Amino acid sequence: MRILAVDLGKARTGLAVCDEQEILASPLCVVEEWNRQKLLERVTEEAKRLGVGRIVVGLPRNMDGSEGESAQNARAFAQSLQEYSKIPVVMQDERGTTITAHNYLNDTNTRGKKRKAVVDAVAATVILQDYLLLRRNGHAP
Repeated sequence: MRILAVDLGKARTGLAVCDEQEILASPLCVVEEWNRQKLLERVTEEAKRLGVGRIVVGLPRNMDGSEGESAQNARAFAQSLQEYSKIPVVMQDERGTTITAHNYLNDTNTRGKKRKAVVDAVAATVILQDYLLLRRNGHAP
């Protein structure tokens, strides 16, 4: 099944998608949108265009596992996305994914404007790859 991942941001939201065999997650795009309704529409449009069977939204927990305002916003967005798109939505802990994304970009010497343009999509890819690993090990729906 194809799965879409969402790294929700205030201004930029990263999207990633995996192949039908759920082996490899790849960056899709970064959506620059402040308006949540328009963002819901855009994410749903991409999900339907790609024929995904599930959407994974990153859950930004604090390092101690607690949930703050960002996590509450992500949960609210995920719920709205499921209601709007009619596609099952699950949450995936995203602690450390942005750091991992920056490390990948450091390894490829991606800097400046190009880095800013792709870091959210790379973070979404990390979220999705983590989710796929949990699925393979039987620890995620």
